[in-house]
Amino acid sequence: MRKLLSLLAAGFFLMSLTATTASADVERGQKIYQKKVKKLCGFNGAKFAAKHSQDEWEEIKESGKFADEMGKLCPKGDKYFHSDKFKKYIDDLYDFAYEYANDSGNVPSC
Repeated sequence: MRKLLSLLAAGFFLMSLTATTASADVERGQKIYQKKVKKLCGFNGAKFAAKHSQDEWEEIKESGKFADEMGKLCPKGDKYFHSDKFKKYIDDLYDFAYEYANDSGNVPSC
């Protein structure tokens, strides 16, 4: 019985670590914006995120049109935003945009 409980506890611990590392991250989204997107857009992350409210960003993401919206906001990067390379950044960039949306009251440092 004791062994079973130890195994269960270890399993839950490992699952919690996996869930944490698999989730998107606001800070990572900010770094991605600074390194990969800022030059294409021509404005800083605060202006980018403030283009929409949190509800608007959420609706854009849920409808699968985040890359399309990025292309509208930053036409120079439209081709890049629709590439397979960019897809891995969408969740983190979304978290960044949502966290610093125009109705959030938060201001990023980039």
